[in-house]
Amino acid sequence: MKKILMAVAAAAASLTGIYAMNITPRPLHDGDKIAIVSPAGPVDSTLVYAAADTLRAQGFLVDIMPYAIGRVGQYAAADSDRLADLRAAFSDTTVRAILCSRGGYGAVHLLDSLSQLPLQRDPKWLIGFSDISALHALLASRGIESIHGNMCKHMALGPDDDDNAMMLAMLRGYRPVYNFEADTLNRCGSARGRLLGGNLAVVAELISTPYDVIQPGAILYIEDVEEPIYKIERIMYQLRLSGVLPRLGGLIVGQFTGYKPNDSYETMERMIADMVAPYGYPVAFNVPVGHVDHNVPVINSAIVSLDVSPSGTCLSFE
Repeated sequence: MKKILMAVAAAAASLTGIYAMNITPRPLHDGDKIAIVSPAGPVDSTLVYAAADTLRAQGFLVDIMPYAIGRVGQYAAADSDRLADLRAAFSDTTVRAILCSRGGYGAVHLLDSLSQLPLQRDPKWLIGFSDISALHALLASRGIESIHGNMCKHMALGPDDDDNAMMLAMLRGYRPVYNFEADTLNRCGSARGRLLGGNLAVVAELISTPYDVIQPGAILYIEDVEEPIYKIERIMYQLRLSGVLPRLGGLIVGQFTGYKPNDSYETMERMIADMVAPYGYPVAFNVPVGHVDHNVPVINSAIVSLDVSPSGTCLSFE
């Protein structure tokens, strides 16, 4: 056990360079402005307006950006227009948070242009998940924390929803401590490190780019939807062969949904458990993060402590 803990500590210590930075956007207060943008797919306008009403009822001002509602092919708007909305939101000093309306596909188109912005000069909260994992990766490459959490469809449910209430509390400065039920596939242990990850298919496409968040020493969290088991296994093999998978600080396996069993595995989780079996870091399964109704918000790029024990998993944000 001592050797395992030393190995985890050494892996965490190796998380250097840009991914060793930690910039927390300032907490929001009543009267602060939140911009709603659509960096990827098109969204139902009624959900955007309902989400805006929820935020206004909590004391925030809301700007629905000019190209947040619309459709151009499979996107909410042309690349240049989606980029213009995000550039304006990031550059506006009165905007303190940016809520992405939905995922889909298309955020990756904007990374190189957005990376030219002085994002660290005026860091602000970005909220979203799924394809928005690409934008979380951009901010993580600058050391800026962001919120991997629900978007307009869920925010439209109102502030009394537990996950919405938690996200709103995070925006106001709250750092959560989550306790999740034990899972039979869990591997016990403790680790401290930077929480990085998101939608696995999205972040895997960023491997070996300036926005690669699957870093040695990181506590990696992953989720996905409608990806066959063999495709996720192929990503896991890529991480193993690259030498990153053995050197994680810890692994949080969120919700993998919308797939079918194959001839080798009944569940995605069993395959992932087999892939990480040779390593000694803690692994938590069945964490409620992903394309599910109960999608708990987490702070991407934050320093966290992960404790996995026979009684359950504790994830605390520093």
